[in-house]
Amino acid sequence: MIDRSAGLLGLPDGWRLGIVPASDTGAVEMALWNLLGPRGVDVLVWESFGRDWATDATSQLGLADTRVLDAPYGRLPDLSAVEDDRDVVFTWNGTTSGVRVPDAEWLRPGRAGLAICDATSAVFAMDLPYERLDVVTWSWQKALGGEAAHGMLALSPRAVERLESQPPPRALPKIFRLTKGGSLIEGVFTGATINTPSMLCVEDALDGLRWAEEIGGLPALIARSEANLAAVADWVGRTPWIDFLPRDAATRSCTSICLSFSAPEVEALDDDRRAALAKRVTGLVDEAGAGHDIGSYRDAPPGLRLWGGATVETDDLESLFPWIEWAYGEAVAEV
Repeated sequence: MIDRSAGLLGLPDGWRLGIVPASDTGAVEMALWNLLGPRGVDVLVWESFGRDWATDATSQLGLADTRVLDAPYGRLPDLSAVEDDRDVVFTWNGTTSGVRVPDAEWLRPGRAGLAICDATSAVFAMDLPYERLDVVTWSWQKALGGEAAHGMLALSPRAVERLESQPPPRALPKIFRLTKGGSLIEGVFTGATINTPSMLCVEDALDGLRWAEEIGGLPALIARSEANLAAVADWVGRTPWIDFLPRDAATRSCTSICLSFSAPEVEALDDDRRAALAKRVTGLVDEAGAGHDIGSYRDAPPGLRLWGGATVETDDLESLFPWIEWAYGEAVAEV
């Protein structure tokens, strides 16, 4: 599975890819606890998981030289403020905000700091510029489907060099350790795991990779996801009471597509009534069996979050829109 994933994603020569006994968030935490400390760090925050990484850096790891560059839901922080000599931690795609970084031009070649990227909702759906990244993490759970208890950790040669030459200045639990005696624990990157995953889950993940290869590989996966975003954009364009949470089209996610109710009469409601309206809409759709778990993330502004990854058929997504329109009409009439 390691080789198949690396080949499908086009990981550069010299990169290491391993399975870690943790979810997508756990894979990020492993990277942070092993790598952060030798340099100052910039943590980019524009949704809830980025906030978690900022908490790790400031409260759990207690790193004194930490800058948190943040922005509200729907927007990106000032990427140009990231400094080349500092490590940077960020999500490529904000799962809970529907905001993705449009490119990596702000990560200049030759920068001294490491770029640590949580790519959970981006990998297998977006074209990641690995030449400008050093650590990339994701889980089996998101873009190709699968269970959530194991993550993937990809390390550039620069990240491996950091691990082997600058051991973390903190005690690590066994499950987090990536080095032993100053050398990388090779088993992590050859398929060995501390706890054995279900073989059914492994086969499910392999089945997803085989399917991706059969339909045309990464370009086909990206095209399917972008087609889903385009279908949502077309619907939003002809529906006056809904809009994207991220107003800048260049930053809109093609996987976790976040929408907000934009009619003036809804925007005039207080926070509790807007939240109740959104809950009513999603509840009606769920009760009808037309769409499940389409509400915004609990920490995000009230609205909708539609999954547009490559495993979703565009026709199925389009069939959902009339149900949302019906539910919205019912909910607004009750306000």
